[in-house]
Amino acid sequence: MFLPIRHANIALKFFLVNLFDYLVNLVYLCVVKNKNKVMEETNAKEKTGAKTIVVRVIIGLVLAVALFFGGKKIMYELHHESTDNAQVEAKLVPILPRVSGYVKALYPEDYATVKKDSLLVELDDADLQLQLEEMKADLVQAQTDIGNAQASIVNAEASLAETKSNLEVAQTRKDKAHTDYARDQNLYHDGAITKKQLDDSKSNVDVVDRQYESSKNDVNVAQTRLGVINAQLKKADAIIKVKQVAIDQQLLKISYTKIYATSNGQIGKRNVDLGQFVQAGTPLFTIIDDEDYWVVANFKETQIHHMKLGDAVEIKIDAYPDLVLKGKIIAFSDATGAKFSLLPPDNATGNFVKVTQRIPVKIEIEDAAKYKDKLHAGMSLDVSVAY
Repeated sequence: MFLPIRHANIALKFFLVNLFDYLVNLVYLCVVKNKNKVMEETNAKEKTGAKTIVVRVIIGLVLAVALFFGGKKIMYELHHESTDNAQVEAKLVPILPRVSGYVKALYPEDYATVKKDSLLVELDDADLQLQLEEMKADLVQAQTDIGNAQASIVNAEASLAETKSNLEVAQTRKDKAHTDYARDQNLYHDGAITKKQLDDSKSNVDVVDRQYESSKNDVNVAQTRLGVINAQLKKADAIIKVKQVAIDQQLLKISYTKIYATSNGQIGKRNVDLGQFVQAGTPLFTIIDDEDYWVVANFKETQIHHMKLGDAVEIKIDAYPDLVLKGKIIAFSDATGAKFSLLPPDNATGNFVKVTQRIPVKIEIEDAAKYKDKLHAGMSLDVSVAY
């Protein structure tokens, strides 16, 4: 990429060396030629000739210097694209509360340096702690309901077992009554028993049948009651889980009352003071991450056709004009800067005025950590890209 520039510089130096030799020879010839005239002419002519030589020499030297630096500048501009529309960028990490509350403690001062996970702000958690105690009491009550439901299940299972035993007894009585009634019918036909004895046997069959149906109904009721109690137990268990989750959420909210730094860096201007009520999501201040700096240069769209990823970049900081940083291009924006503005231009309105757009170019700074004390987000820069 820099080979043509090197050849051009060599050619320019060669030309300037020859020009300088020519000017020296010219001065020498002028001095020798005018030496004889100086001896013959008057003192006034001698002074005039000397002044002419000096003027010519000065003009030649000025032309040589101007040609040297002008040529160097031209060669530089032919192989570089430059812009002063550039600034230092860094990660800006906003510090936001996740719960609302009053500020109880505030540790960092304006522009203080902080470490990751260091405590920055504490919010008053007294109300949240009282709510937590209430939730724990509700949980204990729900656990008591679980115990009652479990005891009810034990009773229901015992009742179901008893009704099933009664049903078996009723089944035995029913079978016996039907057997006795069939025998009594035979005895009545043989004249061994009276009509009243047969009727008593028939009545006993009816009573036993009704007792059997009643026992069956008792079993069904006991089974239904057991199912209801099991459903209540599952419901009580679900309620306990809900209350436990609510307690966990409350504990999480309480943990949010302590706000920690999410990265290393320096605090910006604080937007909060002690005793102030803050809403969840309200920015308290911003941490400028001082571990990573880069440059965003906004080149005109007519400048980027020579650029590509990896091109070398020279960076000059306005605040430190003698400091020259090195870097390289690592990304081009897929949209112009105007597309990200609050009111992007709409060229379909009919009042179109063509304006040269600018393309943001991201540049990585070499050895940025070494210049961390000199780099600050938002600083103005002059950027030059070699191609």
